[in-house]
Amino acid sequence: QVQLVESGGGLVQAGGSLRLSCAASGRTFSIYSMGWFRQAPGKEREFVASITWSGGSTSYADSVKGRFSISRDNAKNTVYVQMNSLKPEDTAVYYCAAKVFSRVAEFGSWGPGTQVTVSS
Repeated sequence: QVQLVESGGGLVQAGGSLRLSCAASGRTFSIYSMGWFRQAPGKEREFVASITWSGGSTSYADSVKGRFSISRDNAKNTVYVQMNSLKPEDTAVYYCAAKVFSRVAEFGSWGPGTQVTVSS
């Protein structure tokens, strides 16, 4: 089992920046990749970005390319997402998730989420 806890959410004005962190604990040696997802009120949860744990390969949703940057610190078992040029439509609960080597087809571990609110 991998446990995840997000931090760094808050209220920011449009055009501003935030950095979210996600600390992993438990069987961290089993992590294949980690990702960020978000869910706005009344909408389905959507993919934001992901990064592989060993090689650091990244993937981004089109809506955040050029504005968000995902990174990881393997020594701290932590993944980050730097969010710049924030827009009101980025307002959502942001969730961290992890894939493990034994189940790479899906993100099986999830954090409780952190709220990001972007005011216009």
